[in-house]
Amino acid sequence: MSKTFNIITLGCKVNQYESEAVEEIFKDRGFTKEQDGADIYVINTCTVTNMSDRKSRQMISRARKNNPDAIIAVMGCYSQVKPEEVSEIEGVDIVLGSRNKEEVVELCEEMLANKDHIDKFVEVSDSKEIEDLQISNQSEMTRAYMKIQDGCNMYCSYCLIPYARGNVVSRDMASIIEESKRLAQNGFKEIVLTGIHVASYGLDFMDEDLSLINVIEEVAKVDGIERIRLSSMEPRHITRDFLERMKATGKACDHFHLSLQSGSDKVLKAMNRKYDTSTYKEKVDLIREVFPNAGITTDIIVGFPTETDEDHRETVEFVKDIKFSKTHLFKYSKREGTRASKMTGQVDGNVKKQRLKDLEQIEEANKKDFLDKQVGKTLSVLFEGKSDLEGYKSGYSTNYLRVNTQDQVLSNEIRDVRIIDTLGEELIGKLV
Repeated sequence: MSKTFNIITLGCKVNQYESEAVEEIFKDRGFTKEQDGADIYVINTCTVTNMSDRKSRQMISRARKNNPDAIIAVMGCYSQVKPEEVSEIEGVDIVLGSRNKEEVVELCEEMLANKDHIDKFVEVSDSKEIEDLQISNQSEMTRAYMKIQDGCNMYCSYCLIPYARGNVVSRDMASIIEESKRLAQNGFKEIVLTGIHVASYGLDFMDEDLSLINVIEEVAKVDGIERIRLSSMEPRHITRDFLERMKATGKACDHFHLSLQSGSDKVLKAMNRKYDTSTYKEKVDLIREVFPNAGITTDIIVGFPTETDEDHRETVEFVKDIKFSKTHLFKYSKREGTRASKMTGQVDGNVKKQRLKDLEQIEEANKKDFLDKQVGKTLSVLFEGKSDLEGYKSGYSTNYLRVNTQDQVLSNEIRDVRIIDTLGEELIGKLV
């Protein structure tokens, strides 16, 4: 009888990609996936906030309750930053960091054989190469995520990720193309290029002139791949040459997640962000010049230490001016081990709540405005299957809006759709 496993994933798309790659290794070794009562539980953790740490511990506890005799392996950013803390949690058998996840299956097999506790913690700063994780199939059967880099060199004052993931390491181009071809052969039409700081691709290739745009251009040459989407970008990496080369592939999606974090130059400096608001606005204008109907999404942190009422008003006005298609809003949470946690001028919790509400109102107005502007336009949509709306099929446009139609379409089919109406945060259309 084959042994069973389950993987519980917290956090970002990179974690999800890595978990699916590890799942393939388990299955290739003869293991069967089982949701409850598995012989092995792998918890792929996140540490971006204090809540992430807490959720990681909760998932470890839940796995132990599901099967008191199971092997519990913990890997990822939380166990990278706090390996001793994780190792001391009752029931944890294997502790890995964030750059050696491909070893978890072998370690679990070793544990099954001798039942000894294993700590396989690796200092990320010592790791100069990206781990060899690849995927043939994914749970989403139309859009495939592909990790092309790991690590971050930015060291924003509020963030632990560089300490959890280490400095930038990039994936070999030949490996990227090989996986792209395999995904295309398995029916995927859209690839999302992802990483911890995807725009930094190639920075570690000292003797090669390779960057993110080269990856986009090479993946675009793969037969069967019709759309290429990017994960989060930094404003400073947006240039006219980059955008025009993207557009020239004919396959680049006009959706850009452009991190902002604050609309106050003073706060951006305190965050150690590498741009100011005028630079950010310049990059947004450039995107809209090259991709006129681009969806531009962002993240904003409210209540960062030293943020005054005036700083908040500047952010409010900036968000009104930019008119993002979607804004992800977060209250600042003090993170032990970051420079921001030691700053004076911590903002009161009730003030953070009010500032969040202010921006939520603007977010709703901006989102509605962008949706309304799509009415009458024709959008290219990759359909995924049934909609939540009775009698409709749905999918995503290139600028990352959910589109619904009552017309007959197939899952994983790309069709042009004329938008006739909006419904909440979604669009209604008819096939052209």
